[in-house]
Amino acid sequence: MDKTFLKLIDQPKIENPILIEGLPGFGNVGRLTANLFVEFMAAKRFAELYSPFFPDYVIIDSKGVCRPPRYEFYHAKSAEQDFLILTGDTQPALEDINAHYELCDEILDFAEKFGCQTIITIGGVPVPQPTRQIYVAATSTKLASELAGEGATIYGRGRIMGATGILLGLAKIRGWTGICLLGATTGLKADQTAALSVFRFLIKLLGLEEKKGL
Repeated sequence: MDKTFLKLIDQPKIENPILIEGLPGFGNVGRLTANLFVEFMAAKRFAELYSPFFPDYVIIDSKGVCRPPRYEFYHAKSAEQDFLILTGDTQPALEDINAHYELCDEILDFAEKFGCQTIITIGGVPVPQPTRQIYVAATSTKLASELAGEGATIYGRGRIMGATGILLGLAKIRGWTGICLLGATTGLKADQTAALSVFRFLIKLLGLEEKKGL
């Protein structure tokens, strides 16, 4: 494999979705939150992304069968809104800057084919002691202030690393609306508590809390 490629598993009808990204990262908050949302929405995987930018190993399942690391795209739909959920096994090495930008452009190009103009990226932010605080960044001051009004704290520390940050920045250049949700975590292990806090904030933000009876 000498270039990134997308493999379609299904072709669902998707219109103007919100793209929700949650990939492995600090405290694994993004991936855990995305997985919770996939389960909550009974989302279906419909596409996979493979790339030579991913690490040089294969993943072995419980039956001893191997596969390369990948990103996965899921589709879910509420009464009013379609969702694309992006999660996966890994990210390129932090020092491989070109790989991050190329993959993020591939992701946004793919989402735009369905009319996507809104993105929510999810990750973890390091704190010395565990809390349930949610930090937010956005593509506009107005949007960040609105999220702060919902109980989050504006993240003003300077940088968001990896796909969680790059997707948000590239989406803004494209004229998309975008927000980033960061769960406070010590990052010492996969932080289920931080992920659950972000998940609850996410479904409240999307207006899904009452509709699902939570």
